[in-house]
Amino acid sequence: MNVSFHSDALPDIDRITGRRRMRRNRRTEWSRRLVRENRLTTDDLIWPIFVIEGENRREAVPSMPGVERYSVDLAVEAARRARSLGIPVVALFPNTDPSRRDDDGSEALNSANLICRACRAIKAEVPEVGLLTDVALDPYTSHGHDGLLREGEIVNDESVSVLARQALVQAEAGSDIVAPSDMMDGRVGAIRETLDSAGYTHVQIVAYTAKYASAFYGPFRDAVGSGKMLSGDKKTYQMDPANTNEALREAELDIAEGADMIMVKPGLPYLDIISRLKETFGMPTVAYNTSGEYSMIEAAAANGWLDGNRAMMETLISFKRAGADSILTYFAPRVAEILKESV
Repeated sequence: MNVSFHSDALPDIDRITGRRRMRRNRRTEWSRRLVRENRLTTDDLIWPIFVIEGENRREAVPSMPGVERYSVDLAVEAARRARSLGIPVVALFPNTDPSRRDDDGSEALNSANLICRACRAIKAEVPEVGLLTDVALDPYTSHGHDGLLREGEIVNDESVSVLARQALVQAEAGSDIVAPSDMMDGRVGAIRETLDSAGYTHVQIVAYTAKYASAFYGPFRDAVGSGKMLSGDKKTYQMDPANTNEALREAELDIAEGADMIMVKPGLPYLDIISRLKETFGMPTVAYNTSGEYSMIEAAAANGWLDGNRAMMETLISFKRAGADSILTYFAPRVAEILKESV
């Protein structure tokens, strides 16, 4: 049976939509670019780099395909690559030899430790690239916790005293941004006071303001060598994933204590937190695209389940859409290459 359609039988779409056709702006690539609300650029990127002992040495991180640990000389080369790609900041994380770890994380206060040597080497050769260093004890403790462990408890105030000294040691080595990731109460204020008293008023603090007790940190702990050492969990100091208002209170305290920027970690499962913090405080806000988020995409892409580059770019633009000003991501050099080619 033949069925014929007459134009007068079709709905009047212009009347229904009030002549507002949303697809007009999506029709062409140039038009989509013209009305795009958020953009990702190399200026948004912070590249985390894992550092190991030795010379001309690199190690693959099995749980993070494509990510390697670098000896200090190769970390300098990575910083040169960051400069050539337009990445403004690299973040340094040490894989400390187990023989240098102890219950008190004393290697964190060694001015000749791995991170301090890397800072000095990079600043001597690539001064244009900003250096962000992690302030926490987990890469240095034998128990894998971010603070001092006393009779089964992570003690707060004693840990803060050590963390403030750790931040000063890093600033003396050339760190531009110290980033306390430990989640101890009052550490931002103690670090600010310590730095200012020593004349390092120019050193910035990025506070891990909302760092959740998350399952997405596993590959990172493998990369820094603390995963198998961790005794218990970190739920007494990292945030409960069920909480949002608590993040606002944490941010208010960190800002009052002198934080220059605030961070949310993990990023992708906590886009609502990024959005709330940005809307409430208007502070420079960093999203940490964690190791677990990275490895999920890489594993799915390796199995052919999704387009890795598209998923990567979509993930990072979601951070910008939520309100993040910058993104700490292991994808940084790959993203920068893609953005460079698209110019």
